[in-house]
Amino acid sequence: MEFSFIGKSLPRVDGKEKITGAARFVDDLDFGANLLYAEIIESPYAYAEIKKIDVSKALKVEGVVRVVTGAEFPYKFGLYMHDRYIFAQDRVRFVGEQVAAVIAKDPATAKKAAKLVDVQYRPLKPILKVEDALDIKSDSVSKNANKKEFSLVHPDLENYFHVPWFFPKANSNVAHLRKIRKGDAEEAFKSADYVFEDVYTVPRYAHCAIEYHAAVGLFDFSRRLTVWTASQSPHTQRHLFAEALSKLGITHKDVRVITPYVGGGFGGKAGVTMEILAAALATTVQGNAVKIMWSRAQEFYNTYQRQGVLSNIKVAVKKDGTITALEQNLYWDAGAYVEYGANVVNAAGLSACGPYRIANLKIDSFCVYTNLPPGGPYRGFGYSEFLFGLESHMNEVAMRIGIDPVEFRRINAISEGDELSYGGKMNPNGLKEAIDKVAKEIEWGKKFEPCGESENSSSKVYGKGFALFWKAPAMPPNAGSSAFIKFNEDGSLNILISSMEIGQGLLTVMAQIAGEVLQIPIEKIRVETPDTDRNPYEWQTVASHITWGTGNAVLKAAEDIREQLFNVVERATGKNKEDLYLHEESVRSRSDSNFILPYKKFVIEGIQMSDGTFRGGPIIGRGSFMPEFSSALSNPETGQGGKPNVHYTVGASGIIIELDKETGKIKIPKVVLAIDCGRALNPDLVNGQIYGGMLQGLATVLYEDMRFDENGKLLNASFSDYKIPSAIDIPEEIIPIIIESPQPDGPFGARGMGEHTMIPAAPIVANAIQDATGVRIKSMPITSEKIVLSILASKNSL
Repeated sequence: MEFSFIGKSLPRVDGKEKITGAARFVDDLDFGANLLYAEIIESPYAYAEIKKIDVSKALKVEGVVRVVTGAEFPYKFGLYMHDRYIFAQDRVRFVGEQVAAVIAKDPATAKKAAKLVDVQYRPLKPILKVEDALDIKSDSVSKNANKKEFSLVHPDLENYFHVPWFFPKANSNVAHLRKIRKGDAEEAFKSADYVFEDVYTVPRYAHCAIEYHAAVGLFDFSRRLTVWTASQSPHTQRHLFAEALSKLGITHKDVRVITPYVGGGFGGKAGVTMEILAAALATTVQGNAVKIMWSRAQEFYNTYQRQGVLSNIKVAVKKDGTITALEQNLYWDAGAYVEYGANVVNAAGLSACGPYRIANLKIDSFCVYTNLPPGGPYRGFGYSEFLFGLESHMNEVAMRIGIDPVEFRRINAISEGDELSYGGKMNPNGLKEAIDKVAKEIEWGKKFEPCGESENSSSKVYGKGFALFWKAPAMPPNAGSSAFIKFNEDGSLNILISSMEIGQGLLTVMAQIAGEVLQIPIEKIRVETPDTDRNPYEWQTVASHITWGTGNAVLKAAEDIREQLFNVVERATGKNKEDLYLHEESVRSRSDSNFILPYKKFVIEGIQMSDGTFRGGPIIGRGSFMPEFSSALSNPETGQGGKPNVHYTVGASGIIIELDKETGKIKIPKVVLAIDCGRALNPDLVNGQIYGGMLQGLATVLYEDMRFDENGKLLNASFSDYKIPSAIDIPEEIIPIIIESPQPDGPFGARGMGEHTMIPAAPIVANAIQDATGVRIKSMPITSEKIVLSILASKNSL
């Protein structure tokens, strides 16, 4: 294995170890001979009252152990808002909502008995669009959002517990409204040289992780609840399990969550979804483990989905290209429950101005209940959605006033110290450097010349697209991280954290940070996957904050160990610790080149003195980190005050496309993305995130498309019908560019960048299509059919 320190190349993670870890999770023998299996009874209706549940026939099936309904678990749960029950109570609010469960001795019996559970419903008219939820029209969405001629998905909204920075609107379908008011937007629009307004729409999307959701719960006879989960959030899950089941006498000390390697998350395995079913059901069959595993179809309709959004954008500009005001109304289709998804809406509202210096802002971000599946976290956390409209619109504004779109962005790009939407100051960043490097790489302003003519070349056109992006970690102000580091007898290290390895290279980066401080090669460092009984607290592996947050905790733990090493050597040898330093797994002296004390000689056994006694003992480091400068409290009417965002990561992206006007088929000769990650602790990993994020983003633009029928049922819950790209669809060339403007409070100057790399995909494609054809497409996905129809419509309108 290659030895590397920060800023150098990355040794590959052992693929076999990962496969083995994942395989062991699904090995039923790990959970004992009495493992039981649960099958969930789901609602066939998007909105209905539950009149009666008859389980008598199911209970008669041989091999059935229990049938559980909501009557046994009338408990709510939620991360930011308690609006959801473990099992539905008096009504169901989306197709697929959990109504009951059969627990049996084998999966086949559980499935057979589940079909015999008779649930009687009284169907209600579902609300499937935000326009219907708010009684507004899509062509004038900003005008009538306060009308009340609609059904209420949650009549008791005003009684729900929620975090203090959420502002639900009683007697409405608005679960949260984030407002931003900065300057005087009304006056700025009146005095502007130009005002441009338009509407953009983004539908729902699925996460498409290859690994299914799965969970196993065991409530033993000591009343210890252990849950094995495929999760991005083991400690948050422990907390929510304990909260939801507290009336059963279960407290936090009684709950243990174990999470091995996760086969893809992208936000879909953050928080709590189906895992709470395993926890709850285990309490009904004490002493027996209960396993639940979702099918591929359930992965589509019964986990978090990326929320759809309807955006009304209005921009005021001067003749010289200066943006003077922005008004944006974002209407988010958050689905039936918003216990996590409302924070997506909140984060988007705070940052919907994009990476621009704009003096006057009016932003309303509405979290809207509908009767579609719950929306939740998805890579990009709302930024991909609103930036499709914003960056498409910025291109339109630039062209209409006769300024080059890249130059327009240079004029208005945010810089360090500029005022943010909520009154804070922008952190150090290299946004303008990113703009220049991307523009140079795609030869912006120069016509693209393909390498040789292809068949039917007369129908081929070429275009270039450009966009900026930014994102802040969307997390509460008290999102904490912690780490333990312990030495072993041979001088190797174990790092205990509760962040999750989900393919982003977490294990390697944490080893690098500790290795850099303690001068230990990373092949002698093992980072352990989470077990909440053993590993210290971590909020969640979300928000692209782990390198920054957990990295700071690991850094502090390593520095704690370094201080202990110096202290024990000083006490045992009399050498001044100010004269000591670490190098090649040993403590050394600057004034005495012959003094070399390897770690393995004393970090466990101590240092023996002349009288036979020892100094020292097992050395264990600890570190914790919380952004103590952050605050989510602000004026609910203006959003001013506090510091809800700890920092922003920024960048720019450009693309060259080949488009066949007859078929709408797009090929991508080149795509470029530049990102300022503060300091690249591992450039290979940063590049990997650029490749993967851009490909995932392009998939949402060109291929993926969720389709629901008029009753709220998902029609394409499979990879046969929900299209994702394959290897033959990837761009011919992806150019990653790393910009480094160190983050002052980041470990070695680093800040996160994992989500950001998919954010600009939609607007660069839309802008390139407009460049190639003159047609502006304002809705996603941008499929071949939509492109052809838009071109034909454009011709017919001439």
